Amino acid sequence: MTLRAVVKGCGHYLPDRVVENAEFEASLDTSDEWIRSRSGIERRHFSAEGQGTSVLATRAAQAALADAGMEASEIDVIILATSTPDMTFPSAATMVQGNLGMTNGFAYDVQAVCAGFVFALANANALIQSGQAKTALVIGAETFSRIMDWTDRSTCVLFGDGAGALVLKAEDGEGTSADRGILSTDLNSDGRYRDLLYVDGGVATQNTGKLRMEGREIFRHAVEKLAQTAEAALQKASLSPQDVDWVVPHQANIRIIQSTARKLGLDMEHVVVTVQDHGNTSAASIPLALSVGHARGQIKPGDLVVTEAIGGGLAWGSVVLRW
Repeated sequence: MTLRAVVKGCGHYLPDRVVENAEFEASLDTSDEWIRSRSGIERRHFSAEGQGTSVLATRAAQAALADAGMEASEIDVIILATSTPDMTFPSAATMVQGNLGMTNGFAYDVQAVCAGFVFALANANALIQSGQAKTALVIGAETFSRIMDWTDRSTCVLFGDGAGALVLKAEDGEGTSADRGILSTDLNSDGRYRDLLYVDGGVATQNTGKLRMEGREIFRHAVEKLAQTAEAALQKASLSPQDVDWVVPHQANIRIIQSTARKLGLDMEHVVVTVQDHGNTSAASIPLALSVGHARGQIKPGDLVVTEAIGGGLAWGSVVLRW
């Protein structure tokens, strides 16, 4: 028998404010057509004043717990992937823990930018497989609107705010690729490329800073590395792209999503796409897409799902799981 981390529930939350592409035309040399043609994005959500990452994360966590039919008291660990925590410390995860009224277990943040949720899932899987936790609440949440340079049309039109969450529970499997739950993970990073995507602030500068990105270079690395990590994770699970029911990629850019699918030999009918409605929500994008795909009736029990993402660091990785 093999212990598996099985998805028992999922949920998401998006702030009320919806920002259409046309809203940027008043302050930037851009247009709805320009943004759509280069990114596939049509709209995104922005948090309200005082609505920090922990608030979004709490709402998504509550939705996931409700979907799982579980109480917060049944959770052993909360792992929150974010690059935009409310404060330097304490962690946003402990804020969610407090918001949920959860006094047991432990909670911590994971920071791998857009790849954060993949890293958080791998963390949760390791804790469950090692016996340190039986249940895990894994969240991706971001308020990237707080770190945008609103004069830089190449970046500020791409990002949005939101949160998504999964509840995982330990269950016995047969140790085969037919098991439900996480089947394999693949994590990578290479600090040589840290200047391609970063925020120019922090403790050293004593200010929050703004996001900076070399878009063309990120695109080139993304297509190559996302396909490689997905194939590596599938190989670890003794599976191939032809076995995949759904790819749920980081929702950064429709052209990256399409190019990665082609490299894997998959058509877009097997890809969950939400970038048009959410923009790039960094660590929140995969759990948001998983929750939306589940709600749409696309992702069903028994489906083989591959998630893959790349973010600043550079950090990238993938998870193969059976829903």
